[in-house]
Amino acid sequence: MLNLDSTIAAPATPSGVSAIAVVRLSGSNSFEILNKCFSKDISTKEGYTAHYGHILDGDTTVDEVIVTLFRNPQSYTGEDSAEISCHGSPYIVKRVLETLVKNGARMAEPGEFTLRAFLNKKLDLAQAEAVADMIHSSSEAGLQMAIQQIRGGFSDDIAYLRQELIDFAALIELENDFGEEDVEFANRPKLKALVEELLTRIEKLRASFASGNVLKNGITTVIAGKPNAGKSTLLNALLNEERAIVSDIAGTTRDTIEEVFTLNGIQFRLVDTAGLRESGDTIEQIGVGKAKSEMTKAQLIVYLFDIQSTSPAELEIELNELPDVRHRLVVANKCDGIQADPANWPNETIFISAKDKVVEPLIQRLETIASNYEFGNETMVTNTRHMEALGNSAASLTDVLNGLESGLSSDLVALDIRQALYHLGLITGEVTNDDLLDSIFGRFCIGK
Repeated sequence: MLNLDSTIAAPATPSGVSAIAVVRLSGSNSFEILNKCFSKDISTKEGYTAHYGHILDGDTTVDEVIVTLFRNPQSYTGEDSAEISCHGSPYIVKRVLETLVKNGARMAEPGEFTLRAFLNKKLDLAQAEAVADMIHSSSEAGLQMAIQQIRGGFSDDIAYLRQELIDFAALIELENDFGEEDVEFANRPKLKALVEELLTRIEKLRASFASGNVLKNGITTVIAGKPNAGKSTLLNALLNEERAIVSDIAGTTRDTIEEVFTLNGIQFRLVDTAGLRESGDTIEQIGVGKAKSEMTKAQLIVYLFDIQSTSPAELEIELNELPDVRHRLVVANKCDGIQADPANWPNETIFISAKDKVVEPLIQRLETIASNYEFGNETMVTNTRHMEALGNSAASLTDVLNGLESGLSSDLVALDIRQALYHLGLITGEVTNDDLLDSIFGRFCIGK
Protein backbone atom coordinates (compact mmCIF):
# COMPACT_ATOMS: atom_id res chain seq x y z
CA MET A 1 0.00 0.00 0.00
CA LEU A 2 1.20 3.51 -0.83
CA ASN A 3 1.78 6.01 1.95
CA LEU A 4 -0.53 8.74 0.71
CA ASP A 5 0.41 11.06 3.59
CA SER A 6 3.96 11.40 2.30
CA THR A 7 5.22 14.02 -0.13
CA ILE A 8 6.13 12.62 -3.55
CA ALA A 9 8.49 13.80 -6.28
CA ALA A 10 9.06 12.73 -9.89
CA PRO A 11 10.14 14.10 -13.26
CA ALA A 12 7.15 15.26 -15.31
CA THR A 13 9.06 15.45 -18.60
CA PRO A 14 10.61 12.58 -20.60
CA SER A 15 14.18 11.52 -19.96
CA GLY A 16 16.83 12.82 -22.34
CA VAL A 17 18.63 16.06 -23.07
CA SER A 18 16.38 19.09 -23.54
CA ALA A 19 16.34 22.83 -22.95
CA ILE A 20 14.30 22.49 -19.75
CA ALA A 21 12.85 19.71 -17.63
CA VAL A 22 10.11 19.76 -15.00
CA VAL A 23 10.17 18.00 -11.62
CA ARG A 24 6.90 17.75 -9.69
CA LEU A 25 6.37 17.73 -5.94
CA SER A 26 3.07 17.03 -4.17
CA GLY A 27 2.01 16.49 -0.56
CA SER A 28 1.38 18.31 2.69
CA ASN A 29 5.12 18.91 3.26
CA SER A 30 5.90 20.21 -0.22
CA PHE A 31 6.66 23.79 0.82
CA GLU A 32 8.55 22.71 3.93
CA ILE A 33 10.78 20.46 1.81
CA LEU A 34 11.29 23.19 -0.79
CA ASN A 35 12.30 25.68 1.89
CA LYS A 36 15.13 23.36 2.90
CA CYS A 37 16.66 23.33 -0.57
CA PHE A 38 15.45 26.48 -2.38
CA SER A 39 17.33 29.73 -2.15
CA LYS A 40 14.19 31.71 -1.26
CA ASP A 41 11.60 31.30 1.48
CA ILE A 42 8.34 30.36 -0.23
CA SER A 43 6.40 29.31 2.89
CA THR A 44 4.07 32.33 2.76
CA LYS A 45 3.91 32.75 -1.01
CA GLU A 46 0.54 32.40 -2.74
CA GLY A 47 -0.45 29.65 -5.13
CA TYR A 48 -0.23 30.19 -8.88
CA THR A 49 2.98 32.17 -8.45
CA ALA A 50 6.43 31.49 -9.93
CA HIS A 51 9.75 32.20 -8.19
CA TYR A 52 13.26 32.37 -9.59
CA GLY A 53 16.11 30.95 -7.50
CA HIS A 54 18.47 28.02 -7.01
CA ILE A 55 18.12 24.45 -5.80
CA LEU A 56 20.77 23.94 -3.12
CA ASP A 57 22.25 20.75 -1.75
CA GLY A 58 23.82 22.14 1.43
CA ASP A 59 26.23 24.80 0.20
CA THR A 60 26.33 23.39 -3.34
CA THR A 61 24.19 24.92 -6.08
CA VAL A 62 22.48 22.15 -8.04
CA ASP A 63 20.79 24.35 -10.66
CA GLU A 64 19.19 27.69 -11.48
CA VAL A 65 15.43 27.08 -11.54
CA ILE A 66 11.95 28.55 -11.57
CA VAL A 67 9.56 27.12 -8.96
CA THR A 68 5.80 27.36 -9.57
CA LEU A 69 3.57 26.94 -6.51
CA PHE A 70 0.07 25.43 -6.25
CA ARG A 71 -1.69 25.54 -2.90
CA ASN A 72 -4.40 23.04 -1.95
CA PRO A 73 -7.06 22.53 -2.98
CA GLN A 74 -6.34 24.51 -6.15
CA SER A 75 -3.85 22.07 -7.65
CA TYR A 76 -3.92 19.03 -9.92
CA THR A 77 -3.66 16.64 -6.97
CA GLY A 78 -5.71 18.70 -4.52
CA GLU A 79 -2.61 18.95 -2.30
CA ASP A 80 0.11 21.55 -1.82
CA SER A 81 2.36 21.01 -4.82
CA ALA A 82 5.08 22.62 -6.88
CA GLU A 83 6.75 22.29 -10.26
CA ILE A 84 10.48 22.92 -10.55
CA SER A 85 11.61 23.99 -14.02
CA CYS A 86 15.30 23.20 -14.30
CA HIS A 87 17.76 22.74 -17.14
CA GLY A 88 17.12 19.60 -19.16
CA SER A 89 20.25 17.63 -18.37
CA PRO A 90 19.42 14.11 -17.13
CA TYR A 91 22.15 14.57 -14.50
CA ILE A 92 20.61 17.82 -13.25
CA VAL A 93 17.16 16.22 -13.03
CA LYS A 94 18.69 13.34 -11.07
CA ARG A 95 20.43 15.75 -8.66
CA VAL A 96 17.26 17.81 -8.12
CA LEU A 97 15.30 14.64 -7.30
CA GLU A 98 18.05 13.39 -4.97
CA THR A 99 18.00 16.73 -3.15
CA LEU A 100 14.23 16.62 -2.69
CA VAL A 101 14.38 13.03 -1.39
CA LYS A 102 17.23 13.95 0.95
CA ASN A 103 15.00 16.65 2.45
CA GLY A 104 11.95 14.48 3.06
CA ALA A 105 10.23 13.57 -0.22
CA ARG A 106 9.98 10.10 -1.72
CA MET A 107 9.93 9.03 -5.36
CA ALA A 108 6.40 8.71 -6.76
CA GLU A 109 4.99 5.47 -8.09
CA PRO A 110 3.55 5.32 -11.65
CA GLY A 111 0.34 7.34 -11.82
CA GLU A 112 0.50 8.43 -8.19
CA PHE A 113 -0.11 12.11 -8.90
CA THR A 114 -3.31 11.29 -10.77
CA LEU A 115 -4.25 8.69 -8.13
CA ARG A 116 -4.08 11.44 -5.52
CA ALA A 117 -6.19 13.70 -7.75
CA PHE A 118 -8.81 10.90 -7.88
CA LEU A 119 -8.71 10.23 -4.12
CA ASN A 120 -9.01 13.96 -3.43
CA LYS A 121 -12.03 14.12 -5.76
CA LYS A 122 -10.38 16.36 -8.33
CA LEU A 123 -11.19 13.73 -10.97
CA ASP A 124 -13.41 10.67 -11.08
CA LEU A 125 -12.01 7.37 -12.32
CA ALA A 126 -13.24 7.77 -15.91
CA GLN A 127 -11.65 11.22 -16.09
CA ALA A 128 -8.40 9.88 -14.63
CA GLU A 129 -8.27 7.21 -17.35
CA ALA A 130 -8.88 9.93 -19.92
CA VAL A 131 -5.72 11.68 -18.66
CA ALA A 132 -3.74 8.61 -19.70
CA ASP A 133 -5.57 8.57 -23.04
CA MET A 134 -4.62 12.22 -23.60
CA ILE A 135 -0.95 11.55 -22.85
CA HIS A 136 -0.89 8.65 -25.30
CA SER A 137 -3.07 10.28 -27.99
CA SER A 138 -1.46 10.25 -31.42
CA SER A 139 -4.21 11.80 -33.53
CA GLU A 140 -6.52 14.80 -33.39
CA ALA A 141 -9.58 12.56 -32.97
CA GLY A 142 -8.00 10.67 -30.06
CA LEU A 143 -7.00 13.93 -28.39
CA GLN A 144 -10.49 15.45 -28.69
CA MET A 145 -12.08 12.28 -27.31
CA ALA A 146 -9.80 12.40 -24.27
CA ILE A 147 -10.48 16.12 -23.71
CA GLN A 148 -14.23 15.52 -23.83
CA GLN A 149 -13.97 12.77 -21.23
CA ILE A 150 -11.68 14.80 -18.96
CA ARG A 151 -14.29 17.55 -19.03
CA GLY A 152 -16.77 15.01 -17.69
CA GLY A 153 -19.01 14.28 -20.69
CA PHE A 154 -19.08 10.52 -20.15
CA SER A 155 -19.08 10.89 -16.37
CA ASP A 156 -22.16 13.13 -16.55
CA ASP A 157 -24.05 10.44 -18.46
CA ILE A 158 -23.11 7.79 -15.89
CA ALA A 159 -24.01 10.12 -13.01
CA TYR A 160 -27.48 10.62 -14.51
CA LEU A 161 -28.04 6.88 -14.87
CA ARG A 162 -26.91 6.20 -11.30
CA GLN A 163 -28.95 8.99 -9.72
CA GLU A 164 -32.17 7.90 -11.42
CA LEU A 165 -31.61 4.37 -10.15
CA ILE A 166 -30.64 5.52 -6.65
CA ASP A 167 -33.87 7.48 -6.27
CA PHE A 168 -36.00 4.45 -7.08
CA ALA A 169 -33.76 2.09 -5.11
CA ALA A 170 -34.40 4.21 -2.02
CA LEU A 171 -38.15 3.70 -2.41
CA ILE A 172 -37.75 -0.04 -2.94
CA GLU A 173 -35.56 -0.30 0.17
CA LEU A 174 -38.18 1.65 2.11
CA GLU A 175 -40.76 -0.96 1.15
CA ASN A 176 -38.52 -3.62 2.65
CA ASP A 177 -38.56 -1.72 5.96
CA PHE A 178 -42.36 -1.96 5.99
CA GLY A 179 -42.56 -5.51 4.65
CA GLU A 180 -45.21 -6.66 7.12
CA GLU A 181 -47.53 -3.76 6.25
CA ASP A 182 -47.52 -4.76 2.55
CA VAL A 183 -47.11 -1.15 1.39
CA GLU A 184 -45.74 -0.07 -2.00
CA PHE A 185 -43.82 3.20 -2.25
CA ALA A 186 -42.22 2.68 -5.66
CA ASN A 187 -44.61 3.01 -8.58
CA ARG A 188 -44.00 -0.20 -10.54
CA PRO A 189 -45.05 1.11 -14.00
CA LYS A 190 -42.81 4.16 -13.53
CA LEU A 191 -39.92 1.97 -12.40
CA LYS A 192 -40.41 -0.26 -15.45
CA ALA A 193 -40.42 2.79 -17.75
CA LEU A 194 -37.28 4.12 -16.06
CA VAL A 195 -35.41 0.84 -16.41
CA GLU A 196 -36.38 0.64 -20.09
CA GLU A 197 -35.12 4.20 -20.62
CA LEU A 198 -31.85 3.42 -18.84
CA LEU A 199 -31.36 0.28 -20.91
CA THR A 200 -31.86 2.32 -24.07
CA ARG A 201 -29.27 4.86 -22.93
CA ILE A 202 -26.79 2.15 -21.97
CA GLU A 203 -27.19 0.34 -25.29
CA LYS A 204 -26.60 3.63 -27.11
CA LEU A 205 -23.38 4.10 -25.16
CA ARG A 206 -22.33 0.51 -25.87
CA ALA A 207 -23.09 0.95 -29.56
CA SER A 208 -20.74 3.96 -29.64
CA PHE A 209 -17.77 1.77 -28.68
CA ALA A 210 -17.01 0.70 -32.26
CA SER A 211 -16.57 4.31 -33.35
CA GLY A 212 -15.05 5.46 -30.07
CA ASN A 213 -12.41 2.75 -30.20
CA VAL A 214 -11.48 3.80 -33.75
CA LEU A 215 -11.18 7.46 -32.74
CA LYS A 216 -8.93 6.47 -29.85
CA ASN A 217 -6.83 3.69 -31.40
CA GLY A 218 -7.25 4.06 -35.15
CA ILE A 219 -8.61 1.79 -37.89
CA THR A 220 -6.74 -1.50 -38.10
CA THR A 221 -6.09 -1.81 -41.85
CA VAL A 222 -4.62 -4.95 -43.40
CA ILE A 223 -3.07 -4.75 -46.86
CA ALA A 224 -3.59 -8.24 -48.30
CA GLY A 225 -3.19 -9.98 -51.63
CA LYS A 226 -1.24 -12.54 -53.60
CA PRO A 227 2.59 -12.41 -53.74
CA ASN A 228 3.96 -9.65 -55.99
CA ALA A 229 0.64 -7.78 -56.01
CA GLY A 230 2.56 -4.72 -54.80
CA LYS A 231 1.52 -4.62 -51.15
CA SER A 232 4.85 -3.39 -49.80
CA THR A 233 5.12 -0.88 -52.67
CA LEU A 234 1.67 0.44 -51.71
CA LEU A 235 2.68 0.74 -48.06
CA ASN A 236 5.74 2.76 -49.08
CA ALA A 237 3.65 4.97 -51.40
CA LEU A 238 1.09 5.76 -48.69
CA LEU A 239 3.80 6.55 -46.15
CA ASN A 240 5.91 8.36 -48.76
CA GLU A 241 9.01 6.55 -47.51
CA GLU A 242 10.84 3.28 -48.17
CA ARG A 243 9.48 1.46 -45.12
CA ALA A 244 9.17 -2.06 -46.56
CA ILE A 245 11.63 -4.05 -48.69
CA VAL A 246 10.43 -4.30 -52.29
CA SER A 247 11.69 -6.82 -54.86
CA ASP A 248 10.50 -8.84 -57.85
CA ILE A 249 10.98 -12.05 -55.86
CA ALA A 250 7.62 -13.48 -54.80
CA GLY A 251 7.30 -13.95 -51.04
CA THR A 252 9.73 -11.18 -50.02
CA THR A 253 7.52 -10.20 -47.09
CA ARG A 254 7.55 -13.02 -44.54
CA ASP A 255 6.27 -11.18 -41.46
CA THR A 256 3.83 -8.35 -40.81
CA ILE A 257 5.03 -4.75 -41.01
CA GLU A 258 2.98 -2.15 -39.12
CA GLU A 259 2.92 1.62 -39.60
CA VAL A 260 0.51 4.49 -38.92
CA PHE A 261 -1.04 6.62 -41.67
CA THR A 262 -3.25 9.59 -40.68
CA LEU A 263 -6.06 11.14 -42.72
CA ASN A 264 -8.35 13.93 -41.47
CA GLY A 265 -7.27 13.28 -37.87
CA ILE A 266 -8.09 9.55 -38.06
CA GLN A 267 -5.31 6.98 -37.83
CA PHE A 268 -5.12 4.02 -40.15
CA ARG A 269 -2.92 1.39 -38.53
CA LEU A 270 -1.52 -0.19 -41.69
CA VAL A 271 -0.44 -3.83 -41.57
CA ASP A 272 1.51 -5.11 -44.59
CA THR A 273 1.28 -8.91 -44.77
CA ALA A 274 2.85 -11.88 -46.54
CA GLY A 275 1.39 -12.80 -49.92
CA LEU A 276 -1.50 -15.26 -49.75
CA ARG A 277 -0.56 -18.53 -51.45
CA GLU A 278 0.23 -22.17 -50.76
CA SER A 279 3.95 -22.76 -50.28
CA GLY A 280 6.32 -25.52 -49.28
CA ASP A 281 8.50 -22.94 -47.51
CA THR A 282 7.85 -23.35 -43.77
CA ILE A 283 8.82 -19.77 -42.91
CA GLU A 284 6.62 -18.33 -45.66
CA GLN A 285 3.67 -20.43 -44.50
CA ILE A 286 4.06 -18.98 -41.00
CA GLY A 287 3.87 -15.54 -42.59
CA VAL A 288 0.75 -16.51 -44.56
CA GLY A 289 -0.83 -17.80 -41.35
CA LYS A 290 -0.12 -14.48 -39.61
CA ALA A 291 -1.61 -12.62 -42.59
CA LYS A 292 -4.85 -14.59 -42.32
CA SER A 293 -4.94 -14.05 -38.56
CA GLU A 294 -4.45 -10.28 -38.97
CA MET A 295 -7.31 -10.13 -41.49
CA THR A 296 -9.76 -11.66 -39.02
CA LYS A 297 -8.90 -8.90 -36.51
CA ALA A 298 -8.98 -6.03 -39.04
CA GLN A 299 -11.64 -3.36 -39.36
CA LEU A 300 -10.58 -2.69 -42.95
CA ILE A 301 -9.02 -4.99 -45.57
CA VAL A 302 -7.36 -3.35 -48.57
CA TYR A 303 -7.25 -6.28 -50.99
CA LEU A 304 -4.64 -5.62 -53.67
CA PHE A 305 -4.42 -7.55 -56.93
CA ASP A 306 -2.16 -7.35 -59.97
CA ILE A 307 -4.50 -6.33 -62.79
CA GLN A 308 -1.97 -7.49 -65.39
CA SER A 309 -1.83 -11.10 -64.18
CA THR A 310 -5.24 -11.66 -62.55
CA SER A 311 -8.47 -12.52 -64.32
CA PRO A 312 -11.88 -11.40 -63.03
CA ALA A 313 -12.76 -15.05 -62.30
CA GLU A 314 -9.57 -15.54 -60.25
CA LEU A 315 -10.25 -12.34 -58.33
CA GLU A 316 -13.77 -13.47 -57.47
CA ILE A 317 -12.40 -16.68 -55.95
CA GLU A 318 -9.83 -14.72 -53.93
CA LEU A 319 -12.42 -12.26 -52.60
CA ASN A 320 -14.75 -15.08 -51.53
CA GLU A 321 -11.97 -16.42 -49.29
CA LEU A 322 -11.64 -13.15 -47.33
CA PRO A 323 -13.12 -12.88 -43.82
CA ASP A 324 -16.14 -10.68 -43.22
CA VAL A 325 -14.95 -7.32 -41.86
CA ARG A 326 -16.54 -3.90 -41.44
CA HIS A 327 -14.86 -2.33 -44.49
CA ARG A 328 -13.27 -3.89 -47.57
CA LEU A 329 -11.65 -2.12 -50.50
CA VAL A 330 -10.77 -3.96 -53.73
CA VAL A 331 -7.73 -2.30 -55.31
CA ALA A 332 -6.36 -3.02 -58.80
CA ASN A 333 -2.62 -2.33 -58.88
CA LYS A 334 -0.13 -1.97 -61.76
CA CYS A 335 -2.57 0.00 -63.88
CA ASP A 336 0.32 1.93 -65.44
CA GLY A 337 0.46 1.58 -69.23
CA ILE A 338 -2.89 -0.20 -69.60
CA GLN A 339 -6.46 0.93 -70.14
CA ALA A 340 -8.54 -0.86 -67.52
CA ASP A 341 -12.24 -1.34 -68.19
CA PRO A 342 -14.11 -0.94 -64.87
CA ALA A 343 -16.96 -3.02 -66.24
CA ASN A 344 -14.74 -6.12 -66.12
CA TRP A 345 -14.10 -5.82 -62.40
CA PRO A 346 -16.17 -5.78 -59.19
CA ASN A 347 -18.21 -2.69 -58.51
CA GLU A 348 -16.25 0.15 -56.85
CA THR A 349 -12.86 -1.38 -57.68
CA ILE A 350 -10.12 1.23 -57.17
CA PHE A 351 -7.45 1.54 -59.86
CA ILE A 352 -3.93 2.62 -58.85
CA SER A 353 -0.25 2.32 -59.70
CA ALA A 354 1.67 2.01 -56.43
CA LYS A 355 5.02 1.92 -58.22
CA ASP A 356 4.34 5.34 -59.79
CA LYS A 357 2.78 6.59 -56.51
CA VAL A 358 -0.57 7.08 -58.26
CA VAL A 359 -2.61 6.22 -55.17
CA GLU A 360 -4.94 9.23 -54.90
CA PRO A 361 -8.09 7.20 -55.77
CA LEU A 362 -7.36 4.93 -52.79
CA ILE A 363 -6.64 7.86 -50.47
CA GLN A 364 -9.97 9.43 -51.45
CA ARG A 365 -11.80 6.25 -50.46
CA LEU A 366 -9.88 6.08 -47.18
CA GLU A 367 -10.92 9.69 -46.51
CA THR A 368 -14.56 8.66 -47.04
CA ILE A 369 -14.17 5.87 -44.48
CA ALA A 370 -12.47 8.28 -42.05
CA SER A 371 -15.37 10.72 -42.39
CA ASN A 372 -17.69 8.06 -40.92
CA TYR A 373 -15.81 8.38 -37.64
CA GLU A 374 -15.65 12.16 -37.27
CA PHE A 375 -15.85 13.23 -33.64
CA GLY A 376 -18.85 15.30 -32.60
CA ASN A 377 -20.14 16.38 -29.21
CA GLU A 378 -21.90 13.09 -28.44
CA THR A 379 -20.58 10.87 -25.66
CA MET A 380 -18.63 7.84 -26.86
CA VAL A 381 -17.25 4.83 -25.00
CA THR A 382 -13.55 4.27 -25.73
CA ASN A 383 -12.50 2.06 -22.82
CA THR A 384 -12.93 -1.73 -22.73
CA ARG A 385 -13.35 -1.65 -18.94
CA HIS A 386 -16.23 0.80 -19.28
CA MET A 387 -17.79 -1.35 -22.01
CA GLU A 388 -17.72 -4.40 -19.76
CA ALA A 389 -19.21 -2.50 -16.81
CA LEU A 390 -22.04 -1.13 -18.99
CA GLY A 391 -22.78 -4.64 -20.24
CA ASN A 392 -22.96 -6.01 -16.69
CA SER A 393 -25.17 -3.13 -15.61
CA ALA A 394 -27.50 -3.76 -18.56
CA ALA A 395 -27.74 -7.44 -17.59
CA SER A 396 -28.74 -6.47 -14.03
CA LEU A 397 -31.33 -3.99 -15.31
CA THR A 398 -32.76 -6.71 -17.55
CA ASP A 399 -33.11 -8.85 -14.42
CA VAL A 400 -34.98 -5.94 -12.79
CA LEU A 401 -37.41 -5.83 -15.74
CA ASN A 402 -37.95 -9.58 -15.62
CA GLY A 403 -38.50 -9.40 -11.87
CA LEU A 404 -41.10 -6.64 -12.22
CA GLU A 405 -42.98 -8.56 -14.90
CA SER A 406 -43.00 -11.78 -12.86
CA GLY A 407 -44.02 -10.05 -9.61
CA LEU A 408 -40.72 -10.70 -7.85
CA SER A 409 -40.56 -9.51 -4.23
CA SER A 410 -39.22 -6.02 -3.60
CA ASP A 411 -36.13 -7.24 -1.74
CA LEU A 412 -34.99 -9.28 -4.77
CA VAL A 413 -35.75 -6.40 -7.16
CA ALA A 414 -33.71 -4.14 -4.87
CA LEU A 415 -30.81 -6.62 -5.07
CA ASP A 416 -30.76 -6.42 -8.88
CA ILE A 417 -30.91 -2.62 -8.74
CA ARG A 418 -27.96 -2.59 -6.34
CA GLN A 419 -26.03 -4.80 -8.78
CA ALA A 420 -26.71 -2.36 -11.62
CA LEU A 421 -25.57 0.53 -9.43
CA TYR A 422 -22.43 -1.37 -8.47
CA HIS A 423 -21.36 -1.88 -12.09
CA LEU A 424 -22.06 1.76 -13.01
CA GLY A 425 -20.12 2.85 -9.94
CA LEU A 426 -17.07 0.91 -11.12
CA ILE A 427 -16.82 3.22 -14.13
CA THR A 428 -16.48 6.52 -12.28
CA GLY A 429 -15.01 5.20 -9.05
CA GLU A 430 -17.93 5.35 -6.65
CA VAL A 431 -17.05 1.68 -6.21
CA THR A 432 -13.35 0.75 -6.15
CA ASN A 433 -10.89 -1.76 -4.82
CA ASP A 434 -7.12 -1.78 -4.56
CA ASP A 435 -6.66 -4.23 -7.46
CA LEU A 436 -8.71 -2.01 -9.77
CA LEU A 437 -6.77 1.12 -8.82
CA ASP A 438 -3.43 -0.68 -9.18
CA SER A 439 -4.44 -1.91 -12.63
CA ILE A 440 -5.51 1.54 -13.84
CA PHE A 441 -2.83 3.77 -12.36
CA GLY A 442 -0.02 1.26 -12.84
CA ARG A 443 -0.30 1.96 -16.59
CA PHE A 444 0.49 5.66 -16.10
CA CYS A 445 4.00 7.04 -16.50
CA ILE A 446 5.90 8.15 -13.38
CA GLY A 447 5.29 11.84 -12.81
CA LYS A 448 1.63 11.83 -13.93
